[in-house]
Amino acid sequence: MFLTRSARLYRQSPNLLPLSSRALGVQAHTYATSSDAASLLEYGGNVTKGLGRVTEGIMTSGKGSYVEYHDGRKMLDFTCGIGVTNLGHCHPKVSKAAADQCMNIVHAQCSIAFHEPYLRLVQKLLPIMPHASLDSFFLWNSGSEAVEGAIKMARTITKRQNIICMQGAYHGRTFGAMAVTKSKTIYSQGVAPLMPGVFSIPFPFWHQLGGTPDLAESEQVKQCLYQLDILLAQQTAPTDTAAIILEPVLGEGGYVPAPTAFLEGLRAVCDKHGILLIVDEVQSGFARTGKFFSIEYSGVRPDILIMAKGLANGFPLSAVVSRKEITDKLVPGSMGGTYAGNAVSCAAACAVVDAMHEEKILENVNARSEELFSALKDIKTAHPEHILDVRGRGLMVAVEFATPSGPGAAHDAVAARAGAPAQMASRVAKKCIERGMIILTTSVYEVVRFIPPLNISGPDLKKGADIFREAVEEVIREG
Repeated sequence: MFLTRSARLYRQSPNLLPLSSRALGVQAHTYATSSDAASLLEYGGNVTKGLGRVTEGIMTSGKGSYVEYHDGRKMLDFTCGIGVTNLGHCHPKVSKAAADQCMNIVHAQCSIAFHEPYLRLVQKLLPIMPHASLDSFFLWNSGSEAVEGAIKMARTITKRQNIICMQGAYHGRTFGAMAVTKSKTIYSQGVAPLMPGVFSIPFPFWHQLGGTPDLAESEQVKQCLYQLDILLAQQTAPTDTAAIILEPVLGEGGYVPAPTAFLEGLRAVCDKHGILLIVDEVQSGFARTGKFFSIEYSGVRPDILIMAKGLANGFPLSAVVSRKEITDKLVPGSMGGTYAGNAVSCAAACAVVDAMHEEKILENVNARSEELFSALKDIKTAHPEHILDVRGRGLMVAVEFATPSGPGAAHDAVAARAGAPAQMASRVAKKCIERGMIILTTSVYEVVRFIPPLNISGPDLKKGADIFREAVEEVIREG
């Protein structure tokens, strides 16, 4: 590591407290448990109403699979900050790397000079890319920004405007990302007109096709690819179409893995017409699904790969990865950002990659995944009238309840015979929180999603599954 003169002097001085992850933790703990915590909550009224929260109080500290609140509550975290702290809260190696970098250089702006953590991160990411052609990196701050960057690249490189996205997709809340987000109307309600030139097709998910969970995957793929062909013939000519963007596991749309045949079909269409395939791995990437990137299960090559969330385990960082033969067409200065590829975040991300290898995270994900699916399927077997589906990949898992409400319920064959109480997903999530586990719902359907830390232990995973089972049974009793 390269140290500045000021950093060396700081470390050598006996009169200054060394800035380490341990020291930072002590300071945060002292502040958060101070006597004015309750009065501090009053300032929550000054936080925009546009933010929603699933728990009350101040989250003061986190370690591994658990977080603590100012009032002493200790909660098992099955959200990972929505798929971000994949190595658990305050992973020692990651936190130390960030703390050390803070005493070297914090902000080395990407348009002024390279900084060491940026280049070291590229060095560490290259070997784990899902395809060898992905060799050109642009680092930014958030997943939504990365989507914006990918769309901008696609339009610039192809000299075409239109983008095709998926029904049920979530890509972010900035304007370009919001335009290709089709999971819920709340994200764009009242702010039209959105970015023009956006078209959508169904994702291979039986809900979107008016089917039932037993609708053959091959039929779902066939229908969706047919709709793509029709779209290209009726609404956006291939010569006007820059890119197709999708998540290999539909996130906010319900945690639905894309079938390999569908991804292969998209790749074939893109190759035929010179359209770029953008794969959004913001939530499914970085070992969440049992491989570094979920697209690896299909073997399909992305033209542009997007990652964020678990990349730096809580530090803001995202990446847009493509191949040099494409990105060499970009004009210097056309990409950038004040905080893009921040040095502290990059240092944390380097430590994340190292920890993934050293701690055999992929092995743990696949072992814990088997345990989680087994536990959830047992609950489904015990309550077949209430639980409609258990699905997902790795430790990106969902349970859908068979409730009579939801979009298109009047035309939904499943809703007509649903036996679960109304709003069961949110009620179960609330019961889990009351029992000491944070968990989230997702999609316009009645779905609870499981996003535990990738290094979670077997006992903690079982504890979470038991809490979920108890919550389900209590809601069923209440009716």
